[in-house]
Amino acid sequence: MTLATPLDAPTRWASRFAALGPAFGTALPPTPLPAPYWVGRNPALAQGLGLNPDWMDSDEALSVFTGNHVPDGARPMASVYSGHQFGVWAGQLGDGRALLLGEWDTPLGPQEVQLKGAGRTPYSRMGDGRAVLRSSIREFLCSEAMHALGVPTTRALCVTGSDAPVRRETMETAAVVTRVAPSFIRFGHFEHFSHHDQHAELRRLADFVIEHFYPECAQAQGNPYAALLQAVSERTAVLLSHWQAVGFCHGVMNTDNMSILGLTIDYGPFQFLDAYVPGHICNHSDSSGRYAYSRQPNIAYWNLFCLGQALLPLMDEQQQALDALESYKAVYPEQLFARLGAKLGLAEVTPGDRELCENLLRLLAQDKVDHTHFWRRLSHAVARGDFEPVRDLFLDRPALDTWLAGYRERIGGQSAEPTGTRMLQTNPKFVLRNHLGELAIRAAQAKDFSAVSTLFTLISQPFDEHPGHEEQAGFPPDWASQIEISCSS
Repeated sequence: MTLATPLDAPTRWASRFAALGPAFGTALPPTPLPAPYWVGRNPALAQGLGLNPDWMDSDEALSVFTGNHVPDGARPMASVYSGHQFGVWAGQLGDGRALLLGEWDTPLGPQEVQLKGAGRTPYSRMGDGRAVLRSSIREFLCSEAMHALGVPTTRALCVTGSDAPVRRETMETAAVVTRVAPSFIRFGHFEHFSHHDQHAELRRLADFVIEHFYPECAQAQGNPYAALLQAVSERTAVLLSHWQAVGFCHGVMNTDNMSILGLTIDYGPFQFLDAYVPGHICNHSDSSGRYAYSRQPNIAYWNLFCLGQALLPLMDEQQQALDALESYKAVYPEQLFARLGAKLGLAEVTPGDRELCENLLRLLAQDKVDHTHFWRRLSHAVARGDFEPVRDLFLDRPALDTWLAGYRERIGGQSAEPTGTRMLQTNPKFVLRNHLGELAIRAAQAKDFSAVSTLFTLISQPFDEHPGHEEQAGFPPDWASQIEISCSS
């Protein structure tokens, strides 16, 4: 492939993580793919990173983001980590199909750039190191959907595809998604060095994270590593409050899929709720329901406990870790009810509003009400003063009417139209429902990428009305409940 003349191509690469030393991973180049093509690009993120649109359209960009050309200054590497998978210690894991190209200094701050699906690494565990078109499109769409909803997340700059065959349950085609985040360090990185009694490397990693991402912990009273654990616990609590409020199911909350920065990371068998079913399991591989929607907050705390155990060699006593973890129990409910209060349009959330929220969630669960439609209809109802479309979603209307009476009394002192307008900017019209992603994937597999582009636009601006796209904002079709998403997704 002939490379275009670079136009503001990323040339100022850094490799701060790689500089930690050879114990942290393996340097190796990506494995090229034949005849790559563009599947989807994220122009807003490219602009935020300071990339020239002309360069993003170039053959060079296509080659770089497929892993066919390593740009000058990049030092690709796969990092090693360990972790607990489905609650069981899995031992050494690592970037089995992802390569960290390096780090850019951008207007958004330093950002690591990672190619997911770039080929086999020493940590592939007999895998092929590839990602398939299906999973890459899902991550590309969902990471930007979450960003647009205000949820902390890694982001995807682009997806490239190739007709190279990749076998999963069936034969599929290869793809590479370019992911961007301030850091891809996971709980599992700390578990790895702690488990292997590599305490010098554990301390080096913790000091690196404190220096670059939690500098306030270096000045904290007491043990700085306990302060780090508390800060991570609080960020994770905020993250989980976001997930539960928007109805997001991650599906595979292993400790190696937990970001040290409190970001949503590793989009696999995720799902946004259709019906509000607290026990919903989105991952077909999760036979025990460990990662069901309602269990996510407790699983996050369990994972933080594992992180605390990993950090114990750097602390003076176990109690420091236990005390640091306590903050999660306070921050999570406070943040969750603040977000639910915002969804209800409450100008200020008071202690008594917790009962109002809990009663509503029980009603939603009792009648398996569509999560997105309820909140959007409630927003319009407040703005217009017409609650009949909300009542149409429920079977037990007397119970709903009782709740509505209390709710309307609660917001009675607020101006209706401004409250409803504020709610419409909190409760999205469009979320990445599984069937929407599935339709876009089917079209893309036939080399029609227009559905990916259209869906990307809708979920990037989820609070707008987007006239002409009511179908994408409608109820899921009957066949949507038959979609099975597994860890290979």
